[in-house]
Amino acid sequence: MKVLVTGGAGFIGSAVVRLAIARGHQVVNLDALTYAACLENVAEAAQSPNYAFVHADIRDRAALDAAFAEHAPDAVMHLAAESHVDRSIDGPGAFIETNVNGTYHMLEAARAYWAAQGKPDTFRFHHISTDEVYGTLGATGLFTEETPYAPNSPYSASKAASDHLVRAWAETYGLPVVLTNCSNNYGPYHFPEKLIPVVILNALAGKDLPIYGDGSNVRDWLYVEDHADALLLVVEKGALGRSYNIGGENERSNLQLVKALCAILDVKRPKETGSYSDQITFVTDRPGHDARYAIDPTRIRTELGWQPSVTVEEGLEKTVDWYLANEDWWRALQARAGVGERLGTA
Repeated sequence: MKVLVTGGAGFIGSAVVRLAIARGHQVVNLDALTYAACLENVAEAAQSPNYAFVHADIRDRAALDAAFAEHAPDAVMHLAAESHVDRSIDGPGAFIETNVNGTYHMLEAARAYWAAQGKPDTFRFHHISTDEVYGTLGATGLFTEETPYAPNSPYSASKAASDHLVRAWAETYGLPVVLTNCSNNYGPYHFPEKLIPVVILNALAGKDLPIYGDGSNVRDWLYVEDHADALLLVVEKGALGRSYNIGGENERSNLQLVKALCAILDVKRPKETGSYSDQITFVTDRPGHDARYAIDPTRIRTELGWQPSVTVEEGLEKTVDWYLANEDWWRALQARAGVGERLGTA
């Protein structure tokens, strides 16, 4: 299978690229290389004769048409997106441009290509989205594929809009689509502005470990390599027009998560005195901060046989090990705009 992956130099996209190449697929990585992208994420995969890179923006229709014409993919895995909630609070326009308008251009380019190929039933447009489109949960309950959309941040609203566009293109034009909505990802190559890498790197630097509010916000944590496995399974075997929620079944509050990371670091890179948990600091909460996310993955488990391979404790240990072993990678990224600054306080 030849797959066109958008955003393949990003965090989740690069995990998909690496796994797809490892499994013998042909991969075309289309990425605009904005601030959160890094070609080092796919450096090993790029050595494969099955890998090709296209430097293009998903808002550039002419570039998209050229990529489809040159590479003739069997499927699209659309991951390219602005994804940092705090940045969306400070600058929502970029999220509308990329996540909404960019998805529109991807759909139109894919539709034109699919039509020119004779509308093959085997083609797939796989749109990768987030559980944040569903809004927030109370103390109980889980998001299912039938949960009504209720996004609460500019980021989640832009992803909800993109989900609706994909569904509309399937219903109106017959474009063969599958959709997935995932819980919070973590793991190797996570850009150092998100919670887990911030905690690891601030801890090592002797800085405060900032926790929004009282740390009670709950997320369902999904190891990125497990997510990549699920995404490839869906694009290969998912039912046409079907959506699948992908979750790690690993709910933890932010405070629990940070304390777990501190405990791992205490063992692997102990301080001279005290614990890394001594650096925990509570800061003003993010505006509109959703209280709890949790996914019911019954559909993907029962229909496709997928389940996560690691617990959050196992995944966090693997993640810490990776950051400790890859200092050159994260130090270079820390110099990029906004990294290490508190964003989203408007």
